[in-house]
Amino acid sequence: MNYWLFKSEPDVFSIEHLSKMKKQTSMWDGVRNYQARNYMRDGTKPGDLLFFYHSSCPQPGIAGIAEIASTPYPDPTQFNPESEYYDPKATADVPRWVTVDVKLKEIFNEIVSLPELRANPKLEELALLQRGTRLSIIPVSAAHWKAIMAMR
Repeated sequence: MNYWLFKSEPDVFSIEHLSKMKKQTSMWDGVRNYQARNYMRDGTKPGDLLFFYHSSCPQPGIAGIAEIASTPYPDPTQFNPESEYYDPKATADVPRWVTVDVKLKEIFNEIVSLPELRANPKLEELALLQRGTRLSIIPVSAAHWKAIMAMR
């Protein structure tokens, strides 16, 4: 099993939004960074767990846990000219972007905040906390997963 951290701006799609979806499952669309796409395409598998991270908000941090609920598949928003995620270079024969479905597992009672994460010496090497890391999908080691789970 792999562990991940998926970032979303809560005013666009929050863990509460996920909780209201049918079967508490949703497509994780709109990833338009090649490295994040590669992590999703090549690394995620059904059953992997992820931290659902709220970013670009007054209190950034981990809001809960979700599970990868599908294998990667072409992100349909890349083909829709009406979508903000439309990519005119993508075709059905050669899609450029992928998505996975995620299913809610748990909403934390309190967000594990970015300052709390930074203060934990066990998380010094966590990719999220490294200077210049802005990816929306980040792998998380088993040791980091365990340390974060102990913080909630």
